[in-house]
Amino acid sequence: MSAGLGRVPPEQTYLDITQGNRVFDSLYGSELPRFGHAEGLGVTHLTGWDDVLARARSAPADIVPGLLGSQVRLVAADLAGAAQLLAADTGGKVFLAERDCPGACERGPRVIAVGDRDELAERTAALRGNDLLIAFERPPPEPRGALALGIAGRGFDGTLTSDSTRLDGYVLTTDLAPTILERFGEPVPSAMSGEPIRAGGDPDPAAVAELGDRLSEIGARRGPVIRASILAWLVALAIAVAASRGRLAAPGLRLLALAVIYMPLALLAGALLQPSTGVERLIVLLGAPALGAATLALLSDWRALAAACGLTSLAYAADLVAGSPLTSLSLMGPNPGLGVRFFDIGNELEATLAPLVIVGTGAALTAWRPRDDPARAAGVFLATGFFAALVFAAGRFGADVGAAIVFPVGAAVAAAVLVPRRFGLLAIVAIPVGALALLAVIDLVGGGGAHLTSSVLDAGGLGDLADVAERRLRLSAHSFERAIGSVFLPLVIVVLAIAVWQRERLLALWEKPPLRASLLGAAAATVVGTLANDSGALLLEIGTAYLLVMTGFAWAEARR
Repeated sequence: MSAGLGRVPPEQTYLDITQGNRVFDSLYGSELPRFGHAEGLGVTHLTGWDDVLARARSAPADIVPGLLGSQVRLVAADLAGAAQLLAADTGGKVFLAERDCPGACERGPRVIAVGDRDELAERTAALRGNDLLIAFERPPPEPRGALALGIAGRGFDGTLTSDSTRLDGYVLTTDLAPTILERFGEPVPSAMSGEPIRAGGDPDPAAVAELGDRLSEIGARRGPVIRASILAWLVALAIAVAASRGRLAAPGLRLLALAVIYMPLALLAGALLQPSTGVERLIVLLGAPALGAATLALLSDWRALAAACGLTSLAYAADLVAGSPLTSLSLMGPNPGLGVRFFDIGNELEATLAPLVIVGTGAALTAWRPRDDPARAAGVFLATGFFAALVFAAGRFGADVGAAIVFPVGAAVAAAVLVPRRFGLLAIVAIPVGALALLAVIDLVGGGGAHLTSSVLDAGGLGDLADVAERRLRLSAHSFERAIGSVFLPLVIVVLAIAVWQRERLLALWEKPPLRASLLGAAAATVVGTLANDSGALLLEIGTAYLLVMTGFAWAEARR
C-alpha cells in the first residue's frame, strides 16, 4: 500500500486513511501540527485538532480529516501515539474501548495495534461470518517506500487491487476508507477519492513482492539509466566528431536523434525483463543506438525519423490498449515513488510522446506523401492527434488528462500552419475543447475511471473545478521552484532563448510545409503541456530535449 504522496510522516499516512483523500504536502498552507495524543482512560480528544482542520481547509481540495470515523464509529484499542489518529472523527474525538464502551464495541469496527505475527494469526483464525480484518505495517515504510498490507475475510481470497491503481498487488491509503464503508453498507462521501479494494485471482505473494521491488526501483533508476545513457551518447558523439574533424557530425547526429527516440522503447523492454540496474542500463545504452543504426541501414532521409517515432509511439499505444502493465513498470512510465500515477502514461511519457507523434506525422507525410495537398495533410495531423488523445487519455487506456489537451493542441496548430485560412485561432481552441468533450463522453459511457473523470467531470461544481485548476498551477509552480536549482532547467532556458534568437535559421531546416507544421505543433504541445500539467518544469525539459535532437536530425538532413 502506498504510504503517501512522496515521503510523508506517519501522522500524514494516518490522516490520509481517515480522509479517504490526499494531496501533496506542498499544497497545504502550513506544516503538519504536533498532536497531543489521547492517553490513558480519561482523555478522548486529540489536542491540536483545530490546527489539523485549518490546515485541511487551506488545501485546494475537499480534505476532511476524521471523515471515516464520523461515518462509522471506530473504537481504539491498545493504540498509542500517532496511530490514534486512525480512530479520530471529524471533531478529533477518539473513542477508547476500555473507557467509552467497555464490552459493547466487540461487534463494531475496532482499530488495534497487533504485537507480533502470532497475534495477527490468532485474530485471523478467529474471524467469523462477515468479519473483516485489514492489517498493514506501521508507517513509515522501509525500505521500499510502500507498506505491507493484507486483508482477511469473506470476498478477499486473492491478490488485492483497486481502481485507484489497476495494479494487482498494490493499493492506496485512500482506498481503505471506501473499503470499510462498503463493508458496512454505508455510502462513500464525495470527499473521498479512493476506491474500494477488491481481490481477484490466486494469491501470489512472490509476484506482489516482485512488483513492490520494481516499483521501489523506478524512481532511483531513472537517473542512472536514462541520464547516464544520454550523457554517454553525447560524449561518444563529441569524440567521433573531433576524431573525424567534423565528417561524422551529420551521421552522428542522425544516430543520436534516433537513439533518443528509441530510448522509451528500450525502457519498455526493460519493464518486460525487469533486470538489474546494470543490465537495464546496457539495454538502453546499447539497444537504443542499435535500433537507430538498423533503422538508418534500412531507411534514408525522413523515413528513418518517421519510423522511429512511429514504432516507439505505437509500442506504448499497443501496450495500453492491451491492458498490459509494462508501461506502468517502465522507467518512462508513471512515478509510483510519489504515490500517484500507477496506471496511466504519466507526465514524463506525455512529454515524450507529444513531439514523437506530431513530428513523426510530419516526417511521414514528407517522406511518403510529399504531393499531398495542405488540406489533406492537415486532416492527417488532426486524425493522428485525436487517435493519440483517445489512446493516451481515455480511461480504458492511458487515462492521462494532460494527453487529452496536448495532442489535440499540437495537431490543431500543425493544421493551422498548413491551412491558415481554415484553421485560425478559434479553431486551434475549438478543436482541443471538442476532443476533450468527446473523450469525456467516451470515458463516462465506457466507465473508464480516468483521471479526467475523477478530477474534473466528477467535480461538485465550479468551486471544485477551481480547486483542480489551483492544484495543478501550484504544483506546476512548485516544480519550477525545485528545478531551478538543477542544471537542466537553466540549460533549457538558454536553449529556448537561442532558438528564439535564431528562429529563422532553425525554421529553414524544416523547410517543407509538413515538417515546419509538425515542429510548430510539437512546440505548441510542449508549451501547453507545461502550463496545463502539475509537473510543468519536467514537461518543458523533456519536450525541449526532444525538439532539440529532432532539430539536430533536420540539420543533418540539410547537410546531405
